[in-house]
Amino acid sequence: MKYILITGVNSYVGNSLEAWLAKDPDSYSIDKISLRDDAWREMDFSQYDTVVHVAGIAHVSKDTKMEEKYYQINRDLTIEVAKKAKADGVTQFIFMSSIIVYGEAAGKNGVIDENTIPKPRDFYGNSKLQAEKGIDPLSDEAFKVVIIRPPMIYGKGSKGNYPKLAKAAQKLLIFPDIDNQRSMLHIDNLCEFMRLMIDNEESGLFFPQNKEYVKTSEMVKLISEVHGKNIKLVKLFNPALRLMLQKVVIVNKVFGNLFYDKKISQYKESYRIRDLKSSIQYTESRE
Repeated sequence: MKYILITGVNSYVGNSLEAWLAKDPDSYSIDKISLRDDAWREMDFSQYDTVVHVAGIAHVSKDTKMEEKYYQINRDLTIEVAKKAKADGVTQFIFMSSIIVYGEAAGKNGVIDENTIPKPRDFYGNSKLQAEKGIDPLSDEAFKVVIIRPPMIYGKGSKGNYPKLAKAAQKLLIFPDIDNQRSMLHIDNLCEFMRLMIDNEESGLFFPQNKEYVKTSEMVKLISEVHGKNIKLVKLFNPALRLMLQKVVIVNKVFGNLFYDKKISQYKESYRIRDLKSSIQYTESRE
């Protein structure tokens, strides 16, 4: 039996992981806590094998008034929880970072490999990177630190850019057909990966992603088809969109390249429960 503590009671990833592990109640015991007040500081973490830290601010903000809060929650709180976990005798700490730490480092081709050095473009990305740097030195044989840098996470009930694209796929009649490649990660694939991290008592830096890269227009087409629509992919807008790729953030997010070299996402056990097509069908189903 593995005893697991998840920080962040409203976390999409945390709640999904709890549901995933709950399928095997004989192997996993899961508790969740909020870090919004100071009660957690008085808790005894010693009963847990693993702390999965997913509490934090997950969206990007351009409001400079928010900058200090990002560092307080995403960096300082992460380091404080990790130090408490180690002091209390927890043997593993899993931190959910993000591909966003790379920022400008991927360049125009958008590829990230083992040699790519993070270069955050905003304080959200930097707060995550600074948290990584704060907890990594805590890792040793008795306290194993796992840092996960997932690409865009999607699934039933997810937030962020995927629901926006899904809504567009159901309403629009046409959509730009631009060749691009993006790494994505279905929530079930992430949860299975995290389960393996726990079972195998791993430590280190990891880059899980779906088996296939995503071409945005093809994904939108798949979503459209699930809903019985027939969106038409057109190249009419491509010249204008290519000019905007490096200048307009939202255009780059949708049509730019951003992907992990597949070699750095391999693991000794299979964690890809769903391929792209089945993941879209499941995500868009009404079940």
